[in-house]
Amino acid sequence: CSTGSKSSPTPRGTFHIQHERGLSFYNASSKEGAHYWVSWLGHGVYLFHSVPTNKSGQYVVSEANKLGTPASHGCVRLSISDAKWMYKTVPYHTKVVVH
Repeated sequence: CSTGSKSSPTPRGTFHIQHERGLSFYNASSKEGAHYWVSWLGHGVYLFHSVPTNKSGQYVVSEANKLGTPASHGCVRLSISDAKWMYKTVPYHTKVVVH
C-alpha cells in the first residue's frame, strides 16, 4: 500500500469503516481518481482505494509503481485486487488502526 506523503500525511489513530463506498471517483482539483473506494474517516475524505486513475478511469502506471512508498494525499492506496477485496468484503464499522 501507499499512505500519505510528508506534505499530506495519513491521519493516525483508530477509526472505523464508514457507510460511504463506491466503484470509482475522479477529483478534478488533484486530477486523480480511483476505483473501489471505501471511507474510513471524514465520510468520503479519507479512503482505501485503488492506485490512481486518470480522467478517463485508466490506471496511472507511474503512480502504481509508487506502492510501498508514501505517495498519496492522505488516503491509503492499494493494489487493484486489494482495493476490490476491501470494497466487496469489509463490513461497515470494521476497526481500522493506522500507526
